[in-house]
Amino acid sequence: MYLSSEQLSTLDFRNIPKHVAIIPDGNRRWAMKQCEEIAFGHKTGCDILMDIVESAIDLQVEYLTFYTFSTENWNRSQAEIDALMALLKVYLTNQRQRMLKKGVQLTTIGDLSPLPDDVKEVIQEMKKATQDCDKIQLILALNYGGREEICRAVKKMITDGLGPTEVNEKMLSHYLDTAHIPDPELLIRTSGEKRISNYLLWQLSYTELYLTDTLWPDFKPIDFLEAIKEYQRRERRIGS
Repeated sequence: MYLSSEQLSTLDFRNIPKHVAIIPDGNRRWAMKQCEEIAFGHKTGCDILMDIVESAIDLQVEYLTFYTFSTENWNRSQAEIDALMALLKVYLTNQRQRMLKKGVQLTTIGDLSPLPDDVKEVIQEMKKATQDCDKIQLILALNYGGREEICRAVKKMITDGLGPTEVNEKMLSHYLDTAHIPDPELLIRTSGEKRISNYLLWQLSYTELYLTDTLWPDFKPIDFLEAIKEYQRRERRIGS
């Protein structure tokens, strides 16, 4: 347990966000501050991820979505892309037993088809291995972009022959990658950036935003707890 009983006692467990989305930003800036290679920042960021997942389990969060690799990330150098793909493969392989022990079910959103075959194979293996885990659903957004997701959904609707009168918010949501996942109640973005960067554009319509200057590799379970406490201090009126 990463959070103490005393820390957990400060929360109202009747008001825990069921789904928290995270933009884990700042790995590269953190590495440069440490005078390290960018790849070291990404690796350290990966090491933090499961600590936050386990903290989310302690807090009774049911879904945790990470913006892992965006459609725009293909614009980075080939060396960095290759390093990220290799890191993803190694990370999932190394975390297999920990995820099974903690009850973490792995799912993904985004178009996986452009990913390297060996990476896709590991992802599919991890999904199958963890499909019966029921403590929390860890959702990795891979080759994901909100606009691209909506475009894919519309194309599917056209392919399925839906007419104009059948198209509504509920129907469109059914065709999104997140069809079986509730919309996030809370979005956390690290590193001080104040934008959502093409992330879950449809799903974030009424989501509370928590923006912190902390770079992702420095983001700790206590910081995650503070984000949840800030969420509980807000009054969610949602148009009322």
